[in-house]
Amino acid sequence: MNHSVMDKGSCRCGQVTFELRAPPLITTACHCTGCQKMASSAFSLSVLVPAESFVVTQGNPVIGGLHGPTQHFFCPHCLSWLFTRPEGNDQVIGVRSSLLENPQRYAPFIETWTSEKLPWVATGAEHSFEQFPAPQDFGPLVQQYAQRGQN
Repeated sequence: MNHSVMDKGSCRCGQVTFELRAPPLITTACHCTGCQKMASSAFSLSVLVPAESFVVTQGNPVIGGLHGPTQHFFCPHCLSWLFTRPEGNDQVIGVRSSLLENPQRYAPFIETWTSEKLPWVATGAEHSFEQFPAPQDFGPLVQQYAQRGQN
């Protein structure tokens, strides 16, 4: 595996640090009310990365938020929401892009759960979904995102 670091990140207090060792598969903004509550904002921002390319380099994240098949991980000290391991897909991790050293690189390409979106919010995402994209649509969206980065 290539161990080059694409970006680094940390929680608010710096006790948990992590690295992305591959480019994101896609970038997202989620408008679901759960993300609104956990992010204390109108939406949460994520980069989805291959699970093997996400490495916690310092600290021991703890589970918070959802404790079931989808798990959210937090810093045990400052309680920053760090990343999500989604239900049914152990191949990807959703990392909060605002915690990365270079968050400006990760404008949302897709936005999800627009059915719960606050009416005054605009993300600039190229694709919008009332819930999540259909499983068969995810692969083409990832391809389109990758091609976009090559232009």
